[in-house]
Amino acid sequence: MKPDEFERKMRLGERFHHLRVEEDCFLVLRVDGRSFSRFTERKVEKPFDARFHDWMRATTEALFVGFDGIYAFTESDEISVLLPQQTQLFDREVEKLVSLSASKAAATFSLACGEAVDFDARIWVGESVDNVLDYFRWRQDDATRCALNGWSYWTLRKQGATVAAATARLEGLTRAEKEALLAAYGISFAETPLWQQTGSGLYWNSYVKEGFDPVKQVATSALRRRLAWEEALPSGDAYRDFLRAFL
Repeated sequence: MKPDEFERKMRLGERFHHLRVEEDCFLVLRVDGRSFSRFTERKVEKPFDARFHDWMRATTEALFVGFDGIYAFTESDEISVLLPQQTQLFDREVEKLVSLSASKAAATFSLACGEAVDFDARIWVGESVDNVLDYFRWRQDDATRCALNGWSYWTLRKQGATVAAATARLEGLTRAEKEALLAAYGISFAETPLWQQTGSGLYWNSYVKEGFDPVKQVATSALRRRLAWEEALPSGDAYRDFLRAFL
């Protein structure tokens, strides 16, 4: 068999190589830490650790800049990066977007924390602005639920409860009941940092940079952009309104 024919035959095995996200659809890259429960139990303070949050912020920034995002959201060990609707990054090829976003996240986080970790990645596709708003509202709702569960679980564990006992104690409790449980131990969930409750957002912020032209001897100004973090995101419908500015 001729080399070219052999090459073509072998390429047929790359069945998903040409799978691409449809044009005119919004694309969100979502990465999650793999087996982070074991990693965080021995590496960070529970239920939240500012160091871990800093590592996730660094990872979010690397993904956001590297993939030309227009908005990013992070909570716990999860990051979602919204790309421009018309992006042609990597020709919208699924394999490239998924593999490279996971490897970028893993490399950045590993360097930040000083230990090798893994991330997995997936792509979420939405056909409209409302789909995108619903997506980020969904992920924020998950952040709030996880934060309340984490505070409740680790409060019980620190009071001496075993894994099984703490899990059983929280089974079936409503949000109000979990908040009441925390209050009984002197913890107000409503007063915990908002980045724990509703996640953190990253976007580009435009600003005017003032300067001076020494040749013409005149003041100058130019529009620039810089990364901006929002650590006190609104929730509910107010969050949807906040997001519209990026869409």
